[in-house]
Amino acid sequence: MNNIWQRLKSLPWPELLIVSFITTLTVVATEVLLILSLTYLFVLLKPLNMLFSSPVFGVLIPIGVVVGMGALAVYLLEWWQKQWLLNNSSLWALVLCLFIGLLLKSFFPLPAILVSASKASLISLAIGVFWKGRPYWRR
Repeated sequence: MNNIWQRLKSLPWPELLIVSFITTLTVVATEVLLILSLTYLFVLLKPLNMLFSSPVFGVLIPIGVVVGMGALAVYLLEWWQKQWLLNNSSLWALVLCLFIGLLLKSFFPLPAILVSASKASLISLAIGVFWKGRPYWRR
């Protein structure tokens, strides 16, 4: 039992929280830009409305955005040359930090057009993180 707590304490929490914060802010900024474009650019209103109300794309777009969110977080860790901290445990901790970011995002009065905190988004985050972090599984 003590070994589990030692491993949890030895994870790079500050770096993971910073990366998840930046990734969540990127998704929030994308959602705000999408809302503003729907509000002011009437040319985009009909095609985007058809796209989001489609039974297939209405489900695939939010899942794809969350998978991309997880992959973006791993990419940011690689970009900052923090590859020494990427391993199986830190990837799971990154999924946890990203989901906490989504939960905190749900407290703000923004409509959830692309991303919301749900079971499907948690699974999609794990898929995105481990898909991009495949080289770091065995470390």
